[in-house]
Amino acid sequence: MGKTDNYKVILKAGCDEIVEKKSRFIANVLPVASVQEAEEQIAAFQKKFWDARHNCYAFVIGSDFGTTRCSDNGEPSGTAGKPILEVIKGSGVTNVLIIVTRYFGGVLLGTGGLVRAYTQAAQAGLAASEIGEMVYGKRFHLTADYTLVNNIQYYLRQEEIPLENETYTDKVEYDITVRMEDCEKVTDGLTQKTEGRLSIEEIEEGYFAF
Repeated sequence: MGKTDNYKVILKAGCDEIVEKKSRFIANVLPVASVQEAEEQIAAFQKKFWDARHNCYAFVIGSDFGTTRCSDNGEPSGTAGKPILEVIKGSGVTNVLIIVTRYFGGVLLGTGGLVRAYTQAAQAGLAASEIGEMVYGKRFHLTADYTLVNNIQYYLRQEEIPLENETYTDKVEYDITVRMEDCEKVTDGLTQKTEGRLSIEEIEEGYFAF
């Protein structure tokens, strides 16, 4: 995976459930940064839903989607963990764990019914989450006189770049995050708008949520 490749992550955890022939399928979608964190969350949810028949899960870790794991947790092989994992792969989201908890309703669903139910529950959980895109770029620190504020803010609004960490003392200071392909254009544009009187300091390079 190169530095120009973007990927999606969970910005805010989500939860939703479906009911299929009296069985409840509760999907919890969580951001996780490592296998250890995923395992800790799985253990916590198994404890929380100790009275459920099954706590099936799948997770994907890494910007290259390189680490995957899934579990049927007692359901027939291939009817729960794999369908959840396929939903994750289809969404393009990584660093994510989906746990689907099933409370048995007394009616057998069959293998096809289980696959559909776990798939739909995972999809519902993702839909209830907030998903953001991680984009490679740079963060800059801007320092300027108050006389330049209007020009700076007007230009950044045009470029749809939000101001971060605004500080007002004897000078005005902002942080901005810019996609890598836009960095040269934005820094040149700011320099022109402020006639070279703006201090632009690069403070970080990497993946940022947009």
